[in-house]
Amino acid sequence: MALEAAGECQPYNGRITSFVILSCAVAATGGLLFGYDVGISGGVTSMDPFLEKFFPDVYAGMKDSHTSNYCMFDSQLLTAFTASLYIAGFFASLCASKVTQAFGRRASMLLGGAAFLVGAVLGGLAVNVFMLILGRVLLGIGVGFTNQSAPLYLSEMAPPEHRGAINNGFDFFVGFGILSANMINYGTQKIHSDLGWRISIGLAIFPAAIFAFGSLFLPETPSSLIQRTNSLQKAREMLRKIRGTDDVHAELDDMIAAGNVSKAARRPLRSIMQRRYRPHLVVAILIPFFKQMTGITAITFYSPLIFRTVGLGESSSLLSTGITGVINVGSVVVAMIIVDRVGRRKLFIVGGVLMFVTHLMVGGVLAAQLGDHGGISKGYAYMILVSIYVFTAGFASSWGPLGWLVPCEILPLEIRSVGQSMGIAVALLLASIVGQTLLAMLCHVKSGVFFFFGGWVFIMTVFVLLFLPETKGLPIEKMDQIWREHWFWKKVEGVEKEGSTPSAIRESELCGSENQ
Repeated sequence: MALEAAGECQPYNGRITSFVILSCAVAATGGLLFGYDVGISGGVTSMDPFLEKFFPDVYAGMKDSHTSNYCMFDSQLLTAFTASLYIAGFFASLCASKVTQAFGRRASMLLGGAAFLVGAVLGGLAVNVFMLILGRVLLGIGVGFTNQSAPLYLSEMAPPEHRGAINNGFDFFVGFGILSANMINYGTQKIHSDLGWRISIGLAIFPAAIFAFGSLFLPETPSSLIQRTNSLQKAREMLRKIRGTDDVHAELDDMIAAGNVSKAARRPLRSIMQRRYRPHLVVAILIPFFKQMTGITAITFYSPLIFRTVGLGESSSLLSTGITGVINVGSVVVAMIIVDRVGRRKLFIVGGVLMFVTHLMVGGVLAAQLGDHGGISKGYAYMILVSIYVFTAGFASSWGPLGWLVPCEILPLEIRSVGQSMGIAVALLLASIVGQTLLAMLCHVKSGVFFFFGGWVFIMTVFVLLFLPETKGLPIEKMDQIWREHWFWKKVEGVEKEGSTPSAIRESELCGSENQ
């Protein structure tokens, strides 16, 4: 089994300051961009005026009583609208690695906010499908840059003992963005004209403006200053400011050591493929991969369509989706409070169990009660509704926030930017595939879609049990310790024969390796 916690070194000096809280709050608002888009897009695709204007075949199919319940939204053009954001985000996240490493975390966040702002304007003013999808592509570029840089920024600014709660702030704003979008959709769907969906899409300019404007005033992280420049004085001053103490020598020494290794690694993409970084690479890629395979993209983006499929009206489906958003935000808050107390692994496992059970519940009810034609009784419809609520609570308290946190905190500085980019790219690529194929899967596999995702949730929960070490409370620059103490990864990494990573060698000099 995996170790519950790695032995911890002497903690750094410092406290949470108002400066670091304000800086991290601004950076965390980057989650609004992704959350608002997911929530808005899922809602407008269930609005009749939107479908009638851009996707008339889908609109006609909804009105045709001969169309299968599972196939009424099956349209390649509609799924292209969904997937275009994720495909653009995939390529943008790979480019973001270079920008983040060369120009800093703030530059990537600023670019992300600006691209999202332009995309929101284009989408709100769209007069044809091309203009609509072009706006989605720009939104995707914004999401790619933001999702790569903002969680990285939060992990580097946060004190180790509060890193989980602060980094989860990003997912809180993702959830808040989804909730805000759901409430806006619920209001605008009552406007029976193009104005309704235009308001929904166009209001994305506000979270984009907040994030882009706020990024102008954000300080760079000390790790980034050391990595990109030789100005140790600036890094020392910034570290003193965010930690609220002059005694930052121990933490600064670790950052300098990590920075030296980072500068020596001139080709991070080649470095991350080396054997000593294999545990980091596997976890940094599999966590985002598994996060998408929970089925959350399907549930969040298409929940209004799923609710309509089981018989809820347009208004009721959007209201139910709004309730899902409230549960999402509340569950993230719970995770923020307890993640640095109970640890990452326990949240992953409990969330996995909840999601597995609810996938089986929804799949079972649909298989037994919903055929190609006809409706489903209100009792079973509400059972599906409650199951999706429970699924949302399980995800939002575990894989949702931890999917951003864990990949950021397990990567050493020399491969942190490229590793984060690879993880985000995998997540966005998989989201595009799920978004492009889900409606077709729902049409052809029907309720089997939920059994499919349930199987993946089972696999990822077993992976966490066996292969994910606990990272709670360990300084981010000393994270190599967890691999040397893990029952499996220490064999793969070859610590005893080959030595550890450069970062780990520096760590052993600073705090010893008592548990080897």
